[in-house]
Amino acid sequence: MNELYLPDLAARDLGGSVVAATDELFAERENLIKAEPPTFRPHTFGPKGQLMDGWETRRRRTPGVDHAIVRLGCPGIVRKVVIDTAFFTGNYPPEASVEACGVAGYPSPDELADADWTPLVARSRLSGDTVHEFAVTEPHRFTHVRLSIYPDGGVARLRVFGEVVADPRLLPPVFDLAALEHGGRVLDCSNSFYATPNNLLKPGLARVMGEGWETARRRDDGNDWVSVRLACAGRPLLAEIDTTHFVGNAPGWASLTGDGGTLLPRTRLQPDTRHRFVLDGTQASQVRLDVFPDGGVSRLRLYGAPTETGRAELSLRFANALPDGQLVGLAGESAVRGRPYPDAAALPEALRLAGPGAGGDR
Repeated sequence: MNELYLPDLAARDLGGSVVAATDELFAERENLIKAEPPTFRPHTFGPKGQLMDGWETRRRRTPGVDHAIVRLGCPGIVRKVVIDTAFFTGNYPPEASVEACGVAGYPSPDELADADWTPLVARSRLSGDTVHEFAVTEPHRFTHVRLSIYPDGGVARLRVFGEVVADPRLLPPVFDLAALEHGGRVLDCSNSFYATPNNLLKPGLARVMGEGWETARRRDDGNDWVSVRLACAGRPLLAEIDTTHFVGNAPGWASLTGDGGTLLPRTRLQPDTRHRFVLDGTQASQVRLDVFPDGGVSRLRLYGAPTETGRAELSLRFANALPDGQLVGLAGESAVRGRPYPDAAALPEALRLAGPGAGGDR
């Protein structure tokens, strides 16, 4: 597993939201999950003081701690948490901790207060203006995280890097097999000088060039590429290679190759264009996009149907990753004793797919 390309499950551009905070008098809680790095403009004051690009609470005069709850844009298994106190120097919290929970549906902040919270990062010392990284070993799928700061202060960004675990009951018969939100992920790439290849697999359209993947200019005879593990084994039927916003720096050509053969031979591209190509449904679980010779691509979409084995893989991964409490709520006490499930046939009836679109939880 290449941790370099793990997505930030909490990021706003993946659908994350800060659903509650005990206080945000000096700086809004929403800043915690902005995708862009924090910035600072000195001597820029509002009615409540210096404007800070982060979440900042007032000075506590009574016992207690402050916390913020983030609904992950994509539920998944957390591998690393980053607490960034950039530009908070005399007003950072001296300590912090992070917990997580996995809950069904779309609970309110009051309902989340009664959730079963699991520690991800123990109460730890922080420094001002510093990026703090914490490895996480908890193996379950979570939907929310709670950042607690002791006793108060400011945090610029909270990053929750991990592996997306989608609920297969929410996936239609045909979907984007490469999308981050469905469990697709970047395995490796030749170059990411200007922007991460993770941008290729994000939801929605890129708003600017910086929201795509762009390589440095090549000065040799090679070409750039990115490899993607699909959410599951499937048969891609339609590819979209989007060069929107790349005008003088789009690739001249591109090709797509799966682990089962060629999906799209070397094909000419145009700048600032959403290209769509009909594919023949060759089965694949990994796909490599080659661009010739270099340049930028905003989005890569691979719409297709999962194979029967691929659908089973999604169901098995989801069921084995659910926290005990959520699994019991879905399938009863006996379901926990059966884990880890060896194959899809061993899944409880409540977790077997009744068919695409049968409905499910986040």
